[in-house]
Amino acid sequence: MASKTTHVEKSIRDDATPDRPSRSSSETALAQAVNEKTPTEEPEEIELDYPETWKYEKWFIGGYDQSRMLKFKSPNTMYKAINLFAGVAIMFYGYDQGVMSQVNLNPDYQKLMGISPVMGNSRNVAAEGGIVSVYYAGTLVGALIAGSLADRCGRIKAVVFGCMWALVGATLQAAAQNIAMMCCARVIAGVGVGAIDCVIPVWSAEVSSHSARGAFLAIEFFMNIGGLALAYWIEYFAFLNPNMQMAWRTPLALQIIFILFIGIMINFFPESPRWLMKMGREEQARNVLHATREGNIEAELKSIKKVVKHELETSSANHYAAMLFPKDTYGYKLRWRVVLAVWLQIMQELVGIGVITVYAVDLFQDAGFSEELSKLLAGFNNISYMFSVVFAVFTLDRYGRRSTMVWGAVGMALVLLIGGITDKYAQIKGPKQREYGAATAAMTFLYTVIFGATWLTTPWLYPTEIFPLNVRAKGGAWSVVGWSIGNGVITMITPFLFQAISYGTLLLLFGLNIFCIPFVILFYPETAGRSLEQMDTFFDEGNSAVVYKSSREIRDKGFEDHRWTKKLSEKDQKDLEEGRKLDVVDENEKDANLSWTRRPIATFRRKGSLAGLL
Repeated sequence: MASKTTHVEKSIRDDATPDRPSRSSSETALAQAVNEKTPTEEPEEIELDYPETWKYEKWFIGGYDQSRMLKFKSPNTMYKAINLFAGVAIMFYGYDQGVMSQVNLNPDYQKLMGISPVMGNSRNVAAEGGIVSVYYAGTLVGALIAGSLADRCGRIKAVVFGCMWALVGATLQAAAQNIAMMCCARVIAGVGVGAIDCVIPVWSAEVSSHSARGAFLAIEFFMNIGGLALAYWIEYFAFLNPNMQMAWRTPLALQIIFILFIGIMINFFPESPRWLMKMGREEQARNVLHATREGNIEAELKSIKKVVKHELETSSANHYAAMLFPKDTYGYKLRWRVVLAVWLQIMQELVGIGVITVYAVDLFQDAGFSEELSKLLAGFNNISYMFSVVFAVFTLDRYGRRSTMVWGAVGMALVLLIGGITDKYAQIKGPKQREYGAATAAMTFLYTVIFGATWLTTPWLYPTEIFPLNVRAKGGAWSVVGWSIGNGVITMITPFLFQAISYGTLLLLFGLNIFCIPFVILFYPETAGRSLEQMDTFFDEGNSAVVYKSSREIRDKGFEDHRWTKKLSEKDQKDLEEGRKLDVVDENEKDANLSWTRRPIATFRRKGSLAGLL
């Protein structure tokens, strides 16, 4: 086999035809960025045909201005400030998602909305679920709009746009006088939250380095669940107020504080350097990288510029219709990324978190606890849920996305199976009813801890890593579409599930967790340790939906980074950047030298490691 660089460069030259513009692999881009400058030769200048400024951009308020960007002495301080701000934005999403959990139980709210009594009345059950789920129709629309805006006029303007909608929606929710007004307010608020949720993860991933994206987003989602817990406990103490109307209106009105903070402060932070480069603002992109990176940033800047060049040449794919109904090979592979992003978000809801968090009080009451004790248990469950996300800070980047999701689903499945069985007996009067109820509560707590440590963050991080720059914001929008579909369906049918099959709801979720595992193992490549530009190699050079088969195809083309079921270590990433070959150990020969008693275990561990599961 020829050396890696020669083979890859030949492949790129052969593919660069007028019919199909070639996308250079990130391995080659990174290596060339470091090595192409010699003492006797100036680096080749990359000329780009930048798009024109969108004519309607001036009508959208806010945006990036280098003169007002926050200045810090150290890039590390800027990094922490961005992390904190993004965390507050994601915290608002958690607050907004959890704020209805006890509003639904307020007797004044139920009477005003015309849904009292809920229990035993199928019409009122449907109306309660409908008020909650209609919000996700708004998030779906908001995500699609913001995905387009973020590409046209920048990530920051798109966030400000979302905040304006969320502000109107929050105000109308707090002032709602009937079910029609509440549903309209929920949709409007959903448009704003969908826009914010679509753009913030993309923005934060684009301003962070490849070695810390997982930890970066995990910290943000720690604050996300903090928002969920905050909403719950505000409502819990508000219920102690004898004025039941203020008890449900006040938590809804407090959303406005979050929205004003996000909408104003985002304008003082840096714009995505990748978007700035795409718009021809190279010097500003360089300044943003200097503000957010330690050391020399020229290699990363050049890598971004090379990728932007290709993606501007394929800009015809930068439309929602083209992403769903492709006309060429590049478009078909882009559609596969859309499928992965949407389905991952739907799977996140299928594993059951919406059932457990939104309807936790009903679950604890079904297990035999009083209404007051059920509310307390649900509140403490949210607190343990929040602290469980701390584990993701350390596991996502260390063990990878695939391993985290697979073992998380295994753990949740076992817990739900035990919880479903104990919940069955907790609903039967007898001397051990209390013990079974306590076991069900323990399994519920353990479930949310496992979810928070594994599945909470990954479905939001993953789409920001697999989409190319020219459609990354729209990729984030498709991710929110999947989240909206999953949440909307789950929150609509859950009240019926609890009334129809009771403890069987947990057993159903057990089956759904098992159902999701093969999809992760077979179809989702590992992104940990790889730059955003490197991910293009997998989707451009692999022709199979199955990760293992695509990995073999990439290996056969001469690429050094071809084990896409495993995390790429920092050492290997550095070797690629410097154009060196990766160290390859013949594991089969290593296993053959072991004794027959140790060989099966060693082989099992090796296979699990190659699959990214150990």
